Amino acid sequence: MMHSKDLANQMNGAESLVHTLLTSGVDTCFANPGTSEMHFVGALDRIPGMHCVLGLQENIVTGMADGYYRIARKPACTLLHCGPGLANGMGNLHNARRARAGIVNIVGDQATYHRPFDAPLTADTEGMARTVSNWVRTSANAADVGRDAAAAVQAASTMPGQIATLILPADASWDRGGVVAEPLAVPPAPPIDPLAIENAARVLRAGKNVLILLADQATLAKSQGLAWRIAHATGASLLASYTNGHMARGRGRLQLERVPYGTDAAIQALSRFEHIILVNAKPPVGFFAYPGKPSIQYPSHAQLHVLSRPDQDPDIALRALVDELGVPEVPIPDPGPRPEAVGGAPTQEGLAQTLAALMPDDAIVSNESISFGRDFYKFTHGAPAHDWLNLGGGAIGDGLPVATGAAVAAGGKRRVISLQADGSAMYSLQSLWTQARERLPCTTILLNNRKYNILIGEYENVGAVPGPTAMGMLDLSNPDLDWVKLANGMGVEAARATTLEECADLMKQSFKEQAPFLIDLMI
Repeated sequence: MMHSKDLANQMNGAESLVHTLLTSGVDTCFANPGTSEMHFVGALDRIPGMHCVLGLQENIVTGMADGYYRIARKPACTLLHCGPGLANGMGNLHNARRARAGIVNIVGDQATYHRPFDAPLTADTEGMARTVSNWVRTSANAADVGRDAAAAVQAASTMPGQIATLILPADASWDRGGVVAEPLAVPPAPPIDPLAIENAARVLRAGKNVLILLADQATLAKSQGLAWRIAHATGASLLASYTNGHMARGRGRLQLERVPYGTDAAIQALSRFEHIILVNAKPPVGFFAYPGKPSIQYPSHAQLHVLSRPDQDPDIALRALVDELGVPEVPIPDPGPRPEAVGGAPTQEGLAQTLAALMPDDAIVSNESISFGRDFYKFTHGAPAHDWLNLGGGAIGDGLPVATGAAVAAGGKRRVISLQADGSAMYSLQSLWTQARERLPCTTILLNNRKYNILIGEYENVGAVPGPTAMGMLDLSNPDLDWVKLANGMGVEAARATTLEECADLMKQSFKEQAPFLIDLMI
């Protein structure tokens, strides 16, 4: 590293940025650069150590950074071109923020002296960044870039994972005088309130229809084991929030179901609970408002008890509750035999069982199956242990880039399986090109029903009667999307399946290859 004063005077801001990122532990950059970022690109070329992954559109880049964090549990950086490039990536930054992912965005901007001339790409970049970021800063000059980068990594790494956006004017990047900053200590998670532990223990000892609701890090394996000990000893029920970005699933993990997506089903599932203990979770509310239906999904008389907030460590909170209650260790329940592959026409149950039967050990599932996959959980508990990544913020288009970033985080050593609805896949199909370029072991099961099926259901839920114009806007069959050709055009091998036997054969074939593969499953 360059630390002497003489060398620092020869270093430009971009070089100090790359050195500081590497020193701070950020070694992966998902990029879609433009003119304002060329000095950063040049610095990445000259300074070894950064794995650079190209995405063909910024929403691919931000989605990959999200998937990377969920598996690596440390932030990557993105490289985005000015305000419009940030705007392109905002949908998946919204999802990443909701999934509690840590990301360091590096957004190029006009040179400071050029901004007053209002060139075409000039935008309120800071204003846009604040809508999807927990931390935003613009570097004023080259000497500040290293310091600002270290602060950005610190912010992104802070529990539970945050979006940090560093805006880099072109002259701050190319000017000399860059200084490498030392890593900044990540602040510890706020301590758990002892009164919250005592209160939760009191509620659980009373044993009156208690739900322990887990979210985010609390749905990973360690917290699951602690939560199960508490539930087993007290008779409490366990559920996960619907939108958890990352859940540990399969054999050796809890057969943990989520609060249902649909408002009516969620209200029914939660109707019996008098107390809800929130472990990094928010109180359950509907995705949308519906005429004549409540926004909250839990009973109005139910009492909410916060054991730990999203920025606190659920393992520490649950361990303290275990100790307060004095509950013994107890094994995770056995999910029963592993399912067998199913034949015939594709169904939700059949596909889920086939997936559980065939998935390799330690796989990663990126689930953006939307409506078709809502019931996959109950049929896949007997699969080998795996990580399951959900759409965190409801903005469709994250499934393929999240899968791609997760595969990068796993070093190409774990099979990543995308359960991917066709409509949302079109938002980010360029991810397939990056999968091919990086030779990532990604199998995409493209759930092809030729329509926005979820929106047809939502149309009915809000009380509207769909007519020809409405149905035309929800239909993807005029013309049909040829997913085999689309995948081939991105450099990915693909084949169509119309039965679960064909799908199973293609899955087994793809799992043997160190390369991406797409199965166009007609449902």
